[in-house]
Order: sequence, then C-alpha cells, then structure tokens
Amino acid sequence: MVSWSDMTTLLLTFFIVMLSFAEIDGKDFYLVLTSFRGSLGMMTGGYSLSAGRLVELGQNMKNLPSTTHGKNLSQSLKKAISLFKPEVKTKKVRVTEDERGLVITLATDSFFDQGSAALKNEMKPVLKKVGNIVRNVPNFVRIEGHTDSSPISQLSVDRGYPTNWELSSARSVNILRYLQEDESVNPKQLSAVAFGEQRPLDTNDTPEGRAYNRRVDIVILRDKYFQKSRDERIKKPIPDEEWR
Repeated sequence: MVSWSDMTTLLLTFFIVMLSFAEIDGKDFYLVLTSFRGSLGMMTGGYSLSAGRLVELGQNMKNLPSTTHGKNLSQSLKKAISLFKPEVKTKKVRVTEDERGLVITLATDSFFDQGSAALKNEMKPVLKKVGNIVRNVPNFVRIEGHTDSSPISQLSVDRGYPTNWELSSARSVNILRYLQEDESVNPKQLSAVAFGEQRPLDTNDTPEGRAYNRRVDIVILRDKYFQKSRDERIKKPIPDEEWR
C-alpha cells in the first residue's frame, strides 16, 4: 500500500509539473484533477474527462482503442456468407477477407455482357444484397474494377471503352451509382477505382484464369467512413487508393 501510494503521488506530481508549462486556468486544472479520483486514497469515485477543451489531455473512453471495427467486419462477413450462399455456390460471387477488409467479389461475366459496362437486370437482386450489407456498416466502401489482359474488342471501342482502363472504370462506377441511386447507400461512404488488367488474381494464359481475373471487388474497408471532430466537421477524407 505504501509503494502504491508513493507511485500515484509521484504520478500526480508529474502531471502537475507538466501542466505548469501550459496556459490552463483553474477550471481546466480542476477537470484534470478530477480524473485522478479513485486512484488516490483521499479521493473517492472517479471518471475520465468529458468532451471539451482538454479532451486530448484525458483518457476519454471514446478515444481509447476498441475492437468495434473488427466486430463490425466480422458480423458483416458472417452476414455476407449467409446472404450470398446461392451465388457463392454458382461461383458468381466470392466472399473473402484480407488486409483491406471484407471483399465481395462479383464475377463480371455474370454481371455484364462482354465488352459492356451496362448491368444485367437479372443481377440487380445480388446488388440489393450488397446494399443491405453496406447500409448497415459505418465503413468506407471502395468498388474496384478489374479486367483480364485480353485486347479490347472493336465492340468495346464502339461503346466508348478504347482500353481496359475505361471498361473497368465504367463497370465500377455503374455499380457505385446503382448502390447510391437504387439502394440508398450513403455516397460519402463510396469510391470507385479502376485497375484494368494490372492486378490479376490468376494467370491470363488460360480461359479459367482470365475468367477469374475479370471481376469487380466491393471492398468494405477497415476505416470508418465518417468521423466528427469537436467542431462537427469531417475529420479525414476518403482513404487513398492504395490500402495499407
């Protein structure tokens, strides 16, 4: 008990010395002092600093690390696997998790005609399931378009897609627009990128490998999409294209 009392007394002294270098009035000092309640024998009770001018100096519970993000993704993964059982069985959809987050992969041969970025009507119920998941998570969602390495066809050129870049971009944007306009997904959550043929999952030397590479990945990122600061402004922008 004596050792513990010495340690907490020294800790309090340390913070008093630190605070002496800052311009803090009596009210603010009292707020800091109250955070020690429960640690010193002469002070009972105890709570952390509430949001205010000194929130960065205290151990406010809202700023402490938590497993909330991990739990959200875990629950979304279970939900996605359950919802997409028929599509996974027919290999139209794959559900995985990697360093980016939860990845819902759409086989573009099932969602688009060859050389086209127009969504097939029969695949829109699948996107309805995607929207149902995305609307219930507080995360950024990035839609990534991919193609195989086959040369672009004349039909695609006539449709306005002179390279695989334009084709993969149009496909990802069209899925983004469908989620926003038809499934009421918050557009602040969404972003669309195009990788063309540059990030294959398998070899492009076989028909099976090329089919595997033609895809659109809907990635529910680990970062939360909307974070307010003290003045109620958005604290950070949409994540960079490259994942960490």
